[in-house]
Amino acid sequence: MQYRTYRPAPPLADFVAHMWTMRDLAVHAHERIAPSGTLELVINLNEDVLRIYDPGSGVWREYSGAVVSGAYRQYFVIDTRDHASIVGVHFKPGGAWPFLGVPPGELTDRHIDLAMLWGSSAVELRERLCAAPTSQQRFALLEQTLRSCLAEAQPGHPAVPFALGRLARPGVTVGAVAEDVHLSRRRFIQVFTSEVGMTPKRLSRVLRFQRASALARRINAPDWARLARACGYFDQSHLINEVSEFTGTSPSRLRPASESVKELHLAVPDEVKFLQDADQASP
Repeated sequence: MQYRTYRPAPPLADFVAHMWTMRDLAVHAHERIAPSGTLELVINLNEDVLRIYDPGSGVWREYSGAVVSGAYRQYFVIDTRDHASIVGVHFKPGGAWPFLGVPPGELTDRHIDLAMLWGSSAVELRERLCAAPTSQQRFALLEQTLRSCLAEAQPGHPAVPFALGRLARPGVTVGAVAEDVHLSRRRFIQVFTSEVGMTPKRLSRVLRFQRASALARRINAPDWARLARACGYFDQSHLINEVSEFTGTSPSRLRPASESVKELHLAVPDEVKFLQDADQASP
């Protein structure tokens, strides 16, 4: 498998965590994608289709080869056949707001064809990405496209970036953040959910889960009770319940990051060391 990432320069870096490309993934099974707290733009370069399984409805759905994955509150399932050659954009929480043409809150727990948001421009972008021979050229195309969107975007609510920074800290309450940004609790939740794609409380839970899962994968035999306390859970049972809700499995079945598609591009916080910037000299 070949996997590369690229972090764009400012001002795009304020909205995009990284771009990524993957090819030659060994097809092994369906893959569960845990919630990441943000949205993802995904483009299949091999064929014009992406297959997503929704555990809630119990059905597989087919989309075009260019989709936006909304902010999911629980896991969904991908078909790894679609990852023979694929490229994507991993937005920061709240970062997709300027690029979609609709509030991210309208895409919660949904996938949607990019053409539904961008029209023929989405088809043209996928065609150009398919024709690009190197990872660097694909990243450049994506960066150029997103910069043009950013230039025309309306600014979001100023409370949201501040709130995101506060909620990333363990132990911070929604009420305290609402007070800090001088909004009623109800209004703050409305604004935040519209621009981020999930409520501030849910995002805090997802970020806590991400911290716990990242730490667990660095240790061969984690002490779950100790890890739970370190990440702000009430106890080990609380951690187990959260992992079950977000992944559909138990903490002991969290696999090493190098073995899982989801840990490469959809559900891993920036500080995890196995996500490295692209080797600019490699295609």
